Amino acid sequence: MIHMTGISKVYKNGSVALSDISIDIEKGDFLFVVGPSGAGKSTFIKLIFREELPTKGQLVVNGRNVTNMPLSEIPYLRRGLGIVFQDYRLLPEKTVYENVAFAMRVIEAPRREIQKRVNSVMDLVGLKDKFRCFPNQLSGGEQQRVAIARAIVNNPVVVIADEPTGNLDPETSWDIMRIFERINKSGTTIVMATHDKTIVDAMRKRVIAIERGRIVRDQVKGVYGYED
Repeated sequence: MIHMTGISKVYKNGSVALSDISIDIEKGDFLFVVGPSGAGKSTFIKLIFREELPTKGQLVVNGRNVTNMPLSEIPYLRRGLGIVFQDYRLLPEKTVYENVAFAMRVIEAPRREIQKRVNSVMDLVGLKDKFRCFPNQLSGGEQQRVAIARAIVNNPVVVIADEPTGNLDPETSWDIMRIFERINKSGTTIVMATHDKTIVDAMRKRVIAIERGRIVRDQVKGVYGYED
């Protein structure tokens, strides 16, 4: 599903974000990426959806070689991925329904299919009664649910989440994690960068810890391992 071999990332200012990373993430994995701030977690995440390119090494995502990928192929790579950010990144001028449907309109899905699928994912995230609302009418937790619905509406094989509970209170964070768990149980691979010790320790999923750009720990039923 995701295969990194000897991946390094050095930014133009000489900052080394990742150094000689090799890891295999298989279909159906639920992977937490943890580590101190500035350790390289966000860079690790961004490489997967080709927001950043590695300086060295090979990266294959869903059968596609991301390292040598032409710009014209990036949209096709991302169609197989769902991406959830800490700051939601919803379109403020569009309703909840339009925000979620937008991801399907981009790939020119039929209108009837869009309606059916949007209804389904909005039911999954518990927001069927918020179709006509705009993002500024929602709480942070509700906005994150919309962002998740948008990320999964095209049935991605991998969902990538960068600190998805970072702006949420503990109770809302657990609601969001239960959604991710349901998505994972349907066979979708989850890769999530997080600082949420409580959630990582309780869920006991696979955990990799990154420190100074290197993987220092890879546990099948891991714990957070840091005191923030």
